[in-house]
Amino acid sequence: MAFITALGGGTLRDVLMGSTPVGWMNDLRYLIMIVVGLLISILFRKYVQKLRNTFFLFDTIGIAVFTVLGIQKALALGIHPVIAVMMGMISAVFGGVTRDVICNEIPLIFRKEIYALACLFGGFIFILLRYLEVDTTVNILVTIAIIFVLRLLAVRYKWNLSLFS
Repeated sequence: MAFITALGGGTLRDVLMGSTPVGWMNDLRYLIMIVVGLLISILFRKYVQKLRNTFFLFDTIGIAVFTVLGIQKALALGIHPVIAVMMGMISAVFGGVTRDVICNEIPLIFRKEIYALACLFGGFIFILLRYLEVDTTVNILVTIAIIFVLRLLAVRYKWNLSLFS
């Protein structure tokens, strides 16, 4: 499950865009880092289970970073910016979706939580700032911050997709 969660979104993105072999197949360090993380989780399971809030924060940072990386990769391949935003969201969330489906759980994005929507919103901000020719580093940091804060606020104030129905 660790491999599926870590690599699933980027793999799906690359396959959809025809970018093969997919990214992690070109660099063994991805697999090594997943194994190291998995071993640490197993060896320190008792302590890791107490870090629920810390993992939530890292997951939130992760979806923000992977959204931006997915968009950048799509744009570099000449994908239309709107589709690139979708590829960024896929990069960020579909590893977890695939894991949940395989584990016979309802994926987070299919419940009412604002998760993928934060990635899409941040992705469009990234494209807007890029269009406005904002410095790339500033654009990346602003986009990551927006996704991060939006997700934190959504959880803190229990915002969910029922707001839109």
